[in-house]
Amino acid sequence: MSAPQKAKALAKRILGRHPMVTVPPAVANTYVEAGNQWYRPTLGGALTLAPRLGGGRVVREALAILDRLGEDVYLTFVRNFYLAGLAKYGDGWQYADINTALVGLAEVLQPAAYLEIGVRRGRSLAMVASKAPACHIVACDLFIENYANMENPGPDFVRSEVQRFGFSGTLEFIVGDSTRVLSPFFDERPGLFFDIITVDGDHTAAGAHADLINVMPRLKIGGALVFDDVSNPSHPELGQVWRDTVVARSELSTFTFDEIGFGVGVAIRHA
Repeated sequence: MSAPQKAKALAKRILGRHPMVTVPPAVANTYVEAGNQWYRPTLGGALTLAPRLGGGRVVREALAILDRLGEDVYLTFVRNFYLAGLAKYGDGWQYADINTALVGLAEVLQPAAYLEIGVRRGRSLAMVASKAPACHIVACDLFIENYANMENPGPDFVRSEVQRFGFSGTLEFIVGDSTRVLSPFFDERPGLFFDIITVDGDHTAAGAHADLINVMPRLKIGGALVFDDVSNPSHPELGQVWRDTVVARSELSTFTFDEIGFGVGVAIRHA
């Protein structure tokens, strides 16, 4: 079976269990007028939010969060990359990644609920927790030991990382393959929807496509979907997955940064 066939088969299995449902609006990014609703509820689409997802000012915010987290070789590299870009271009630096996107989105949307697939050491969770410390976070990961040849300490370490930012919300871990463990989790919580969802887990085309299809029905109207590594040279297929699975959908507006680094995609749900 080819990779596209595997993707379709996996998506079919998931979609068969999760029909589209009516989603309540995300209050922080919607306008609803009872009995007189002419426009779709979303106030700010990708064009509005794009300046808040990257650039020198947002990089500085992400850098300040990284400075408070536990070290590994990748964090050290990203910090030094940020510093070099800021030194060269200052606040005019046009750069975005998963960290800057989540800092900007969390600041604007003030999420009450956040879902992340692909947690590892909790850097992305920290970006959200720093701006929305009372958020309910659902964190899904396999927590593979020595993932990418770096230490991967697990849920207790991640919990300690977000607590550095005064996190007072709930942090719920789902350990396992996201394409398998999230389906029963969603079945048990039909009323659970998220203001922000990040997909940064399985980097195969089939797995990434399945994750996106699985979580999009759980995104609130006005909410944001974040997809990492759209220009990662080690995973060139992910950019196409993003374009085919998300950018092509009419109910979403999208921002894609793929000029520098590993890239990031952000989609805002309108319907």
